[in-house]
Amino acid sequence: MAKKNKHRSVNTSRTAAPAAKPAVTTKTMGKSFSTEFNPDYTFVKKDLTRIGTLAGIFFVVLVVLSFFLR
Repeated sequence: MAKKNKHRSVNTSRTAAPAAKPAVTTKTMGKSFSTEFNPDYTFVKKDLTRIGTLAGIFFVVLVVLSFFLR
């Protein structure tokens, strides 16, 4: 079994760095234009209807197959 190695923590005396001034952000540009969030979800609707249709078809196929396999 290998020996456990203990790591020593080394305290180094460092001089404290002068505190940096926080960056002041000034808004140079006002709200020059209004952006409206108007996404287009037509492709999502088409995909969801396609998924629903396929799920319905597969469910009907499973029900029909259950009658034949009995």
